[in-house]
Amino acid sequence: MRLDLDRIRAARRVIDPVYLDSPLYRCEPLERALGCRIGVKLETANPVRSFKGRGTELVVHGLAERGERAAVCASAGNLGQALALSGRPRGIDVTVVASRSAPAAKLDRIQAFGARLELVDGDFELARSHAAELAKQRGVRLVEDSLDVETCEGAATIGLELAESGPFDAVLIALGGGALATGVGHVLKSLAPGTEVIAIQPERAPAMARSWRERRVVTTDSADTIADGVAGRFPIPEVLDDLLQVVDDAVLVRETSIIAGMRLFLEQAGLVVEPSAALGLAAILEDRDRFAGRHVATIVCGSNVDLAAYRGWLSA
Repeated sequence: MRLDLDRIRAARRVIDPVYLDSPLYRCEPLERALGCRIGVKLETANPVRSFKGRGTELVVHGLAERGERAAVCASAGNLGQALALSGRPRGIDVTVVASRSAPAAKLDRIQAFGARLELVDGDFELARSHAAELAKQRGVRLVEDSLDVETCEGAATIGLELAESGPFDAVLIALGGGALATGVGHVLKSLAPGTEVIAIQPERAPAMARSWRERRVVTTDSADTIADGVAGRFPIPEVLDDLLQVVDDAVLVRETSIIAGMRLFLEQAGLVVEPSAALGLAAILEDRDRFAGRHVATIVCGSNVDLAAYRGWLSA
């Protein structure tokens, strides 16, 4: 396991407090709708509206300590915002490579936070390849979400907060590159081993979940899901190794269930969330018997949505 519990505890002293101790509360209207006790861990109550700032704070702290002044990353939108905002007060020049098809709201906010934005005509995997080329050409740090242990250990501080607030029977975690699931999972298996750690991915972007099930890297030709934040096609072997040690189950859910989860968050909790953040509720909706009567926490990992697309999904 690449992650270290002592380093995760120490990370709290480095991460800007604006990202720490995010709200965790019981949502009774959701409980009545779903038939289980639900704790909502709200990772959107911060300036970048996602959990990514926890990891980028660690990355940028290390860059500044070493005197490095620039970094490049590929992003579906949320990592780029977080890296830009973390880098700005420390004088780090941040370039973000993203797909031209990424939500416009995310792209606009990346630039608003001071990053240079380069767009590619393709999906996230093409953006990742282009970012690696740029970093090599410029001789600067390539920040790779989930592969860079700082991104995992920053996310893992969420696990510390959940462990302190539990116990929970299960924690539901969106699965994309794997930083959130491996980080939170590592802490829970260390401090609350009785908690079931369940990672959730869309059926239409199943690469990491399939890899977990088959215990080997499985790639896909496409990742055609509204949950753009978890739409990778090429799992990272090192991250899969970590995931296999800390996740109890990897679940795939339908697009219709993701939309239903988003609608429930809006109608029952007053929360506008992006599709990736609704994966936990989607998993409950598709297997109510599994969660009936249990105490479950779901991590609301992001709320950066294109409003036109959001309205379209919920009105369908």
